[in-house]
Amino acid sequence: MDRIKKISAPERSAYIAAKERWDSIAKPLGSFGLLEEMVQKIAAVQGTPAVDISKRTVVVMCGDHGVVREGVTQCGQEVTAECARAIAEGRSNINAVAAACNADVIAADVGIAADVRCERLVKRKAVYGTKNIAAEAAMTAAQTSRAICTGMDMAGDLCRSGVKLIVTGEMGIGNTTPTAAIASVLLGLPPEAVTGRGAGLSSDGLRKKTAAVERAVAVNKPDKDRPLELLQKIGGAEIAAMTGLFLGGAYYHVPVVVDGVISAAAAAVACAVQPLCREYMLASHCSGEPAGEGLLAYCGLKAPIDAGLRLGEGTGGALLLPLLDAALALYNNSHRFDETNIERYAELK
Repeated sequence: MDRIKKISAPERSAYIAAKERWDSIAKPLGSFGLLEEMVQKIAAVQGTPAVDISKRTVVVMCGDHGVVREGVTQCGQEVTAECARAIAEGRSNINAVAAACNADVIAADVGIAADVRCERLVKRKAVYGTKNIAAEAAMTAAQTSRAICTGMDMAGDLCRSGVKLIVTGEMGIGNTTPTAAIASVLLGLPPEAVTGRGAGLSSDGLRKKTAAVERAVAVNKPDKDRPLELLQKIGGAEIAAMTGLFLGGAYYHVPVVVDGVISAAAAAVACAVQPLCREYMLASHCSGEPAGEGLLAYCGLKAPIDAGLRLGEGTGGALLLPLLDAALALYNNSHRFDETNIERYAELK
């Protein structure tokens, strides 16, 4: 955890150089919008305007949640283990999407309630499922720290292996409930404003879920100014591990993509722990869940995709990759003002 104190700002000069490169292209200034800003941001993280995202990996953190006993989900938590195995073996939703987007996929067990027999699943268990946040704290401080450190360690391992971009993903039945609780506290909003139907709930199920979020906040009394304690009380192991990925990305200077609302909750906690983390984050899409936009705004991020996505597993995050690839094709290969008879655009204010 000492690494968090050593996180430093990205290289501003590389950001400026990347902007100058964009402005040299024979097109209206800033006309590729948010994607230009993202390329500049990656340049700052990598410390060079020669941006490289050729090797990228989706990391799917997996964990279970005791709050499922409150009737907040459509299926049982045994589905977490089954889906984690499918992701690790390359036959789930994210594997199909990642293959189309030229990305590798890693699945890690950081908090599944049972041991999963699968050689390809990375075993980094911090806890055998969290406790029921509607009645008590999700984890101990030690378990929370272990999960965060796992995320940071994995970011470091990926960096050393040559990975240039990390996409966050998760699998955990019931994890939109702690996400809503985290959003309620960090955003200062009532539970009903941030609690959605998740993977699919009836109106009665949504009422139970909102009530569980209300009890979680009332029982645990999390403090938005003590984000690690907040994560311990009302979070989850996979949310903590993703928080570690964001913190690790900042420490090891690797850009990290925010996926949906659960990933955004982890990103928000990371920003609360160390505000510099937001300089290493890229938003992919605005989740269809009600807390999605607010959590991204908390991180100072704006997403280029708004398509009502809520599948999880890092699928929405992976969809950012072809957009970045196209932006970099323009950035690297398009004609420039000094190569044409086109008059350079002036910045008008």
